[in-house]
Amino acid sequence: MPLLIIVTLLWAFSFSLIGVYLAGQVDSYFSAMTRVLLAALVFLPLLQWRRCSARNAVTLMAIGGLQLGAMYLFYYQSFLLLSVPEVLLFTIFTPLYIALLYDLIERRLSLWNLAIALLAVFGAAIIRWDSPSGDYWAGFAVVQGANLCFAAGQVAYRQFMRQDQSLPPRQTFGWFFLGAALVSVIAWLILGRPQYPQSATQWTVLLWLGLVASGLGYFLWNKGALQVSAATLAAMNNALVPVGLLVNLLIWNRDADIPRLALGGCAIAVAVILNERRNKIRDNPNGTYRST
Repeated sequence: MPLLIIVTLLWAFSFSLIGVYLAGQVDSYFSAMTRVLLAALVFLPLLQWRRCSARNAVTLMAIGGLQLGAMYLFYYQSFLLLSVPEVLLFTIFTPLYIALLYDLIERRLSLWNLAIALLAVFGAAIIRWDSPSGDYWAGFAVVQGANLCFAAGQVAYRQFMRQDQSLPPRQTFGWFFLGAALVSVIAWLILGRPQYPQSATQWTVLLWLGLVASGLGYFLWNKGALQVSAATLAAMNNALVPVGLLVNLLIWNRDADIPRLALGGCAIAVAVILNERRNKIRDNPNGTYRST
């Protein structure tokens, strides 16, 4: 849980940085590729090539290609169609996808997971619902593509690592980024345009997003995902919405409805707290907490 909170604070700046300094100014495929390649540089020196079997390496690459590589292709395109608050708003459906995908893999239907995810979605929806722009529906569809990729990647990584706990994440996570890099490089070669950063600020933003937000952030997020329940993971995906809007308001002076921001943030927090409380009571009758 603490790791998910730390990464949420870390990622809160990403939406505004992309929307203000990169969207429409730097080719989205180049931005996605650069960010992933920089993230890969963080973990490639730690990668122990012989520690991971070929099958596990390919699996991790596939998960990274989906969760990060494909997700970024949708994600960066969405900023060309929507405002930063709209992109944030439309990520509210990620918890639903996580809860449903996790239950599908487990071959069950957990009404509790679905209820927690819906509460988190409701909280995020309270925060902001602006009148749609001209590209509203196209942007909505693109963000949902990103949401599905991110949700499926989180569930897949969580399931994979729990099946083989002998794999040390620090020494194998490089495969995750290699898969993401492969997807983003191919996409840039096929679809990219010669629209590169023109200022030191834009390069600095890309360095921050690649080395810190992606390199460190995704490792800590996926590690944190192993330490909480599926419902809590789903709800924490929406904690980024109020925090991201708050950053957007305080630093870039964008309009935001503070009462709605507070009310929606409280609903998301309640979803997380309720689920953690339930897990503590269910799994820890003797006082020793164990998340599921």
